Amino acid sequence: MSYRNLKFPENSVFLITGGAGFIGSNLVEAILEMGYKVKCLDDLSTGNQKNVDIFLSNPNYEFIKGDIKDFETCLKVSEGVDYVLNQAAWGSVPRSIEMPIFYAQTNIIGTLNMLEASRQNKVKKFVYASSSSVYGDEPTLPKKEGREGNLLSPYALTKRVDEEYAKIYSKLYGLDTYGLRYFNVFGRRQDPNGEYAAVIPKFISMLMKNESPTIYGDGKQSRDFTYIENVIEANLKACLASSDYAGESFNIASGEREFLIDVYNYLNEQLGKRIEPIFGSERVGDIKHSNADVSKAKKMLGYDCEWSFKQGIKESIDWYKNNL
Repeated sequence: MSYRNLKFPENSVFLITGGAGFIGSNLVEAILEMGYKVKCLDDLSTGNQKNVDIFLSNPNYEFIKGDIKDFETCLKVSEGVDYVLNQAAWGSVPRSIEMPIFYAQTNIIGTLNMLEASRQNKVKKFVYASSSSVYGDEPTLPKKEGREGNLLSPYALTKRVDEEYAKIYSKLYGLDTYGLRYFNVFGRRQDPNGEYAAVIPKFISMLMKNESPTIYGDGKQSRDFTYIENVIEANLKACLASSDYAGESFNIASGEREFLIDVYNYLNEQLGKRIEPIFGSERVGDIKHSNADVSKAKKMLGYDCEWSFKQGIKESIDWYKNNL
């Protein structure tokens, strides 16, 4: 993994919000392994304490239980921090349709609190999680930054608003912000359980138990599935990006396109199973097809996207076999 060779100033301090979550805990692990100090902020509403308890013996690691909706918490935790990786948010398009006010409070106000706290504490770089959902109903493939459509869910709206606030903070206040539009991230520590679980861990978990997962729709929808290692690389490279690109948002994906039914069949093959899925009705707010143009991230961030979909699937299956 080439990102392990990236160099930051000695004694650099990273704050990872949502650090007990799937993406956050992988960022914590990678940065600690590189030898830098990490503060992990999480209210454990969707994050999992066991994801980060493995780091408690590391002298460079500090866990703070707190909520980004509380500005004083954000202000305090970002003191003395060089780089903020803002991963704290509630995901899931269907859940956001049921809980629009809560999503605005968490994903918009929470991010704004972190932006303002980072500005006041003179943080060097503010890197934050956006989403491919900001493309809405724009049908053109591959998805390209600057060519967005009408939004399809409250979740997508929160991410679009986050991007606009981040632009303002770069323009008005000189805070270097970089938005990462994640495309269907998967990998180790992703929770396979619950109604709103992501599709790959859910499929793997159910197939391992010889159960039939539900595919919503006909399975012909496509996604740009992105292995977690590529996301770690993007976050770290954004921390080293030129200030010339502050305020920008970037597609972070594999640049590949997989149809859901093909993914399901591939997982069956890799697990040595022959289990038929259950087909359900399409979910409201879901985007039918998703595939990213990653040329902007490659040019401005030096994003390499080293891990392919199939490499990531094999690694993920190994992890779930050992941890479920």
